[in-house]
Amino acid sequence: MRILQITAFSGWGCTGRIAAGINNAAVKCGNESIIAWGRTNTAPEDVKTIQIGSKTDQQLHGLYTRITDKCGFGSKRATEKFLKKVDEYGPDIIQLHIMHGYYINLEMLFEYINKRKIPVVWTFHDCWAFTGHCPYFELAHCDKWKTGCHDCTQKHHHPTSWLADNSKWNWEKKKELFTGIDNMTIVTPSRWLKRLVEESFLKDYSVRVIHNGIKLDEFKPQKSAFRKKYGLEDRKIVLGVSSTWVLSKGVDDFYRLNEILPDEYVIVMVGLSKKQKEQLPAGIIGIEKTDSVRELAEIYSAADVFVNPTYEDNFPTTNCEALACGTPVITYKTGGSPEAIDETCGAVVQCGDVETLAGAICQDIWNRMSAQVCCNRAENFDDSARFQDYVELYESIVAE
Repeated sequence: MRILQITAFSGWGCTGRIAAGINNAAVKCGNESIIAWGRTNTAPEDVKTIQIGSKTDQQLHGLYTRITDKCGFGSKRATEKFLKKVDEYGPDIIQLHIMHGYYINLEMLFEYINKRKIPVVWTFHDCWAFTGHCPYFELAHCDKWKTGCHDCTQKHHHPTSWLADNSKWNWEKKKELFTGIDNMTIVTPSRWLKRLVEESFLKDYSVRVIHNGIKLDEFKPQKSAFRKKYGLEDRKIVLGVSSTWVLSKGVDDFYRLNEILPDEYVIVMVGLSKKQKEQLPAGIIGIEKTDSVRELAEIYSAADVFVNPTYEDNFPTTNCEALACGTPVITYKTGGSPEAIDETCGAVVQCGDVETLAGAICQDIWNRMSAQVCCNRAENFDDSARFQDYVELYESIVAE
């Protein structure tokens, strides 16, 4: 079986690591596999790859999007060259990931797929595939995506448009292209997103839930001098981790928590920019983003509770990472975030209810939730098992 994956990032970020993991699992099972990527300048050395276009192509597509609000409809020449390479490779199945990264022309790609009758598996890492513009719409309290987007209030959000609002055109064009594939299976990393897909214009496709996974040999309980380093031996650590701290990740909610929690608690936030770290309210310990998995695992392990006050999310793996390090999780009832936990290892709070969140943190229930129970829960999200789920899905589709 020849597998072709198409993604914005190869080996970088969550989706890039997923693509690389699927690739390695497929090759291990005796299949051929290649990743086509458009955005990063480097790719894993042990993975066969195809670069789609150049940095200049991406910049032009990005500028085209800023002006026209038609993300995914530039890069015509780059896509034409790429599709010739696809013909040479001759895939039995195509796996799609992030498609709104200014690197490929969707109209050309989907017309090619439809003409060649190649089976498709498309993993939705957000909601962009069935909206007229945005990857998420909860903060905007918008449900236009159900019947037809127009007058988008988020056109200045990624993928940013400076001028035009073509959300109506985008929604209609996506519906035309994406519903025209004979053999497509949609994968969602959460049951929450599966339910949304089933309410969208893609409702007639089969939808399979495959949760995102983590490396359990890297995320596990670790001993460290973290508490001693920051003088926290007698404090209870409330931990937050994010790749970027913005409004939708709950940054302001941590600031409010800092004002509410008793003095015995201290908030530690990982992933802050240098500027954010300098502007932190007194009492919060800020740590910039770390590329060291060992360091991150040590911080997770030192915490008493991990708090994820996200307002928009699909299936955040930070919850799984915390559990794997033996730390219970409290999260908002947002997207697929609650799906990583159950009553034995965490709690769910109504989105935006900081007072209740603070109350949940102060409950002594966390002392009764053992590290081993949290670790046991995390075993459901072993990335090697989840990558194998993809390979088995491909095999079942190709065998039909």
